[in-house]
Amino acid sequence: MLVSGNRRRLQGEWRLLQKSIGISAVHMQLLSNNKVVIFDSTDFGRSNLSLPGGHCRYVPSDLVSREDCSAHSVLYDIGSNTFRALMLQTDPWCSSGAVLSDGTLVQTGGFNDGDRVVRTLAPCTGENCDWVEHNRTLIQRRWYSTNHILPDARIIVVGGRRQHNYEFYPKISGLSAFRLKFLSDMRDGDHENNLYPFVFLLPDGNLFIFANTPAIILDYKRNKVVRKLPSIPGGEPRNYPSTGSAVLLPLDENRPMESEIMVCGGAPRRAFGLTAHGVYMNALSSCGRIIISSHRGRWKMETMPTPRVMSDMVILPNGDILIINGAAMGTAGWENARQPVTTPVIYRPNRKQNNRFSVMEASPRPRVYHSTAILMTDGRVLIGGSSTHKYYNFNDVEFPTDLSLEAFYPPYLAPEYEHLKPTILSIDEILIYKKPFSVTFTLPRPLSTGTVSVKIIAPSFTTHSFSMNQRMVVLKGVAAVTASSNTYTFTAYGPSTTEIAPPGYYLLFVVHADIPSSGIWVQIQDQKCCRTRVGSFKNSLLLEDPTRSPRVLDFV
Repeated sequence: MLVSGNRRRLQGEWRLLQKSIGISAVHMQLLSNNKVVIFDSTDFGRSNLSLPGGHCRYVPSDLVSREDCSAHSVLYDIGSNTFRALMLQTDPWCSSGAVLSDGTLVQTGGFNDGDRVVRTLAPCTGENCDWVEHNRTLIQRRWYSTNHILPDARIIVVGGRRQHNYEFYPKISGLSAFRLKFLSDMRDGDHENNLYPFVFLLPDGNLFIFANTPAIILDYKRNKVVRKLPSIPGGEPRNYPSTGSAVLLPLDENRPMESEIMVCGGAPRRAFGLTAHGVYMNALSSCGRIIISSHRGRWKMETMPTPRVMSDMVILPNGDILIINGAAMGTAGWENARQPVTTPVIYRPNRKQNNRFSVMEASPRPRVYHSTAILMTDGRVLIGGSSTHKYYNFNDVEFPTDLSLEAFYPPYLAPEYEHLKPTILSIDEILIYKKPFSVTFTLPRPLSTGTVSVKIIAPSFTTHSFSMNQRMVVLKGVAAVTASSNTYTFTAYGPSTTEIAPPGYYLLFVVHADIPSSGIWVQIQDQKCCRTRVGSFKNSLLLEDPTRSPRVLDFV
């Protein structure tokens, strides 16, 4: 019989990493050098972290501090559990992002003077590397928009506040954006509920776009909606500010390819308006799954152990889904929620329907509005943010600004499973589409037959309860071969197509008996697509004429 300490470990563990990093983790992105880019807003006032070397921002358009000598972005080093300040000139609040195939983070839009800015940050090891900002690069203002990397390594930027259109980075049609009537149709008046739309690249190359309650399949190459999907049952919105979350369930190359989307939580349609009157409606407890390859596309509904709004969904290396952060009442926005839900839930998509949710150990800290969660290289989940107020208010509010970082340890990291955990010894760091590669790993005990798989995960740009670009692919594999005592070589194949896994950096995990190894960075390259194009992306910014007026093409 397990003692109480063991039982707690099997429900996950929490550890405080940093009591304060000086800013709030409103946005997070893991880079391929094992560092995490974190930032909030330049219009919240002075943070609790000074810029190094006496540097300051002097911005007449700033809404709080025209002179600001504090940082609003940091680079967190996972291995050393340290961080350093980065410099931002313009406001990236409520923005979006994606990582190019060379590992460079492209972050788009924001608020105030940052709404048409593109910012880039390349993985680096030196102390001088920092954000590079390109003003007036976006065609339209982008605030609360969604980014997704495409098979040809471009980025599509979809929607945003009062922006019912999409554009590409780098631009492909001069200074043009493409109208998307679906987004304007899904607007709920002043509350919108169509912001941060859920966007996923499907294996056929089209995009799944969910806003408010329904979804469409968009052929972005022809600027055409090729299919309309039914609304999620219940008729209640799932996007900001009702703020549910969504995930593309793992794609498996060992089976006939099937894409399935899961949407969980949110808030009733009236919830946002009622908070102004001190009324906090119960959040939604339902999740819906829809198989896109199915001709009719029917939602199948499930119920979470507790209602949740503003929760994050993180794909774990073994294919489970972690649902974490959020509240049981209210909606997104400062002080608009009550009853924080501090217990994470692990959802196991391949179990029978009534046996998929498991409640984990509670966190000692509430994480509500502006909280984030991302997967780290070693299988832990990095948690930060919550209630980033103007002036970084720590007093006289229901939920003070939280500047800390925590790590959640899923059950597979418990000592009880060490005997099942693989350790990767060697691997090809460059993977080519459809080409075989080998990974050698060890196990403390002999291999359990037929229980090994190789999985890759694209790290996400996470903000406002949505993990942009997050996807897992189970690679096609061949049975492991014993090389020596408890050492094995497993042969797998690179992804079949760029639509299944766009070129770029992924974390690769060997999973044995549902227990994953630590992740190893691999770069997936398409010899026909993107290896020679990456360098030209940054140079394309120099060709734009910021004095020309943008236009929107009315295609869809």
